[in-house]
Amino acid sequence: MTGLWEKIVATTEKALLIGSQFPLPTDCKFIEDSSMRFFVRVLSSLHHKDRDLQKQREAEASGKKVNPFMPYDKDLFVSDISDTHVALLNKFNVVENHLLIITRHFESQETLLTLRDFEALLTCMAEYRSLGFYNGGREAGASQPHKHLQVVPLPLAHEGPETPIDPLIEEADPKSAVGTVPRFPFLHSFVRLDHDVNASPLRNAEERFELYGRMLANVGMQPPDSICARTQSKPYCFLATPTWMLLVPRSNEFFDSISINSLGFAGALLVRDNKQLELLRSFGPMAALKSVALPR
Repeated sequence: MTGLWEKIVATTEKALLIGSQFPLPTDCKFIEDSSMRFFVRVLSSLHHKDRDLQKQREAEASGKKVNPFMPYDKDLFVSDISDTHVALLNKFNVVENHLLIITRHFESQETLLTLRDFEALLTCMAEYRSLGFYNGGREAGASQPHKHLQVVPLPLAHEGPETPIDPLIEEADPKSAVGTVPRFPFLHSFVRLDHDVNASPLRNAEERFELYGRMLANVGMQPPDSICARTQSKPYCFLATPTWMLLVPRSNEFFDSISINSLGFAGALLVRDNKQLELLRSFGPMAALKSVALPR
């Protein structure tokens, strides 16, 4: 697949023009903690998203099944990826050019990733420098039950390394060994990779899918089945860049009132207001991540 970035930009311009996408404005702050600088976005308004979520909750309470991805909004459609996945814009994006990779047919967000999921993810990531992630279940920060992976451009912040956790990654185990990041005070699996820019997405997908199974087993979770979709044994967050992957089992979604998804474990957090920002600053972002993960 070629020209994905150009399609994202063009679809975004059109969606903004006709009012189909609602970017959530934020102020950007940094918090120094644990030998790194956490990047924190502070929301200015959640009016549109809160209204949309309220409608969804009311519909669910009445017994109706609500799935914004079936059918998906045609104005947010970016590209066909494969016979199993399509790419859409995130309707309520905080990060610019935030891409959703959804399954064409319903699969639960609580099923483990498949080889086809990895093929779709890496097909998109091969097009531009990016970070892919998956919120495995509501406790991991997933807001929709229909399986969707997500891709955001790198770097995550307007200054500093590509991801805020990069300084800690330098201390991680050798490449291709499933291990840990020594300074992470919570249960996790981490692997560094040799990134071959000439390798096909399919070849990369097969390698990463095999490592993903080993990462799950390393934290006491059941690995995926190569034949059929398997429900996850615990909620978890999964992140992937061209050069590393991280998997973190979750205990709950919230630190106090702050929802944390996979991007939090890359060092990028989102808060609703300055009150939550000060709570995060006083408690410490790394301690907040530890509180929503499992003990190491």
